[in-house]
Amino acid sequence: MIGIMYLVLTAMLALNVSAAILNGYKQVDDSMHEAIKTFEESNEYTYEKFRAALDKNPEKTQENYDKAQEVKKASEEFFNYVQKFKDDMVLLSEGKNAKPNAKVSDLEKQDDTNVPQLYAIEEGNASILKTKIIAYRDFLIQITGDTRSLDDELRRTFNTEDGSDASGNPVTWENMIFHEMPMCASLTILTKLQNDIRRCEGKAVQALLEATDASDLRVNKFNAYVIPSSKTVVQGSKFRANVILAAVDSTNTPEYYVNGQRLNDNGVYEIVANSVGVQKISGKIGYMDQQGEMQYLPFETEYEVVAPTATISNTDLNIMYRGYDNPFSISVPGVSAHLLQVSCAQADVTNKGNGNWIISPRSSSPDNLTIEVFAVENGAKRLMGSQAYRVKTLPEPAIYFEMDGQLVKPLRIPNVKLRNKKNKFVPSYGEDGLIKVNFEIIGFKVNLPSGRGISVNGNKFSDEVSKAISGLKDGSALTINEIQAKDENGNIRTLDAFNVILGD
Repeated sequence: MIGIMYLVLTAMLALNVSAAILNGYKQVDDSMHEAIKTFEESNEYTYEKFRAALDKNPEKTQENYDKAQEVKKASEEFFNYVQKFKDDMVLLSEGKNAKPNAKVSDLEKQDDTNVPQLYAIEEGNASILKTKIIAYRDFLIQITGDTRSLDDELRRTFNTEDGSDASGNPVTWENMIFHEMPMCASLTILTKLQNDIRRCEGKAVQALLEATDASDLRVNKFNAYVIPSSKTVVQGSKFRANVILAAVDSTNTPEYYVNGQRLNDNGVYEIVANSVGVQKISGKIGYMDQQGEMQYLPFETEYEVVAPTATISNTDLNIMYRGYDNPFSISVPGVSAHLLQVSCAQADVTNKGNGNWIISPRSSSPDNLTIEVFAVENGAKRLMGSQAYRVKTLPEPAIYFEMDGQLVKPLRIPNVKLRNKKNKFVPSYGEDGLIKVNFEIIGFKVNLPSGRGISVNGNKFSDEVSKAISGLKDGSALTINEIQAKDENGNIRTLDAFNVILGD
């Protein structure tokens, strides 16, 4: 916010407040006042252009015009606050000799350094000013929308970051502007702020006006397009498409014709697709040129009508399992995934989105179930296909021993590995299993060579078992039975017993 000239003059003031320095501030302040008048005249011209645009096309202009009026109001309020800030300091410094709206040239005590320190720093008005600068800057950034270059300029212009002195010591923004500053410097800085307000007000309003004009129809070439919702249509359903004129002005509605019939002003063409195969449509779009004459542009397109069908595939197997979340990928050509409904008697069906479904046959389900796929469009529900599946109980998983992070068949395992707390028994279908189900052993029984049996909670040897087998020789056999395993749905089953031989 402080220009280079201010910084130079301020540095000179730190050495000697001479008449030449004071006169320098007077010249800068006078120049800023003239610049303010220029910006105010320019801004008023921009507001007049906005009002003219509003009269010509209120539908297009009203929203941004209202925003421009908000900018004008906020700028006026902030400008007047800065003026009052200046007037209050002048009154404190000049007393009964103070002039309203005083410039630097009107001051009798141009070198007064006490009042800026007292009013701005000690009485806290500088902090209030800083808050208002930030609020005004953020308001302009927000109301003008995505205008990166203007946003960057606003941040540079209304910068209130703290700095440092010549020795590198941190200095607050408030102290940089008002600490031990003479009245001539403080007043000039505030005039510069008023100048920035008027300049940025104009830039913000101009940006809003340009954003309004950006939607004007200013092209020298027109194209006609047909945009169908889908080029593949199921027999018996409707083909739907938007017929548009590219770059058309929304306030100057074209005329749309398809197969000799005029459409409504929205340009929506709709027809029941009764015949299977490729269907062609043609038409034209009429628009008013700059001379007021109607011009017509032809177009044509095609779409395909297919017979009702559904694609149903089990992503794991060609059968389903009871008590298991069987994943399916289900689709119907020409029908969006979100328009599909899937049903299966005596099974729970869950839509996972994007054509992915989970079907879980209940424990009481029969050995055969049928999946039905429906398309729901415009409130109507149509069967698109069905398929029968066999229903099986999940097969028995095999028992593995997870040793040092690797799954091994628990046939012959070193004693020390069995007793290691990091190792455990794991039920699994193995790496080559066609389905993936997470099982967990929740308990089992260990029968020692002596005939003693020890029950264990969990999936690894307990301290009692580890102690009991610690002295057994290689070749000793342990029998693991009464194995309780729980699947990912909470179902518990008893697995077959097996033997473990101690040794490498």
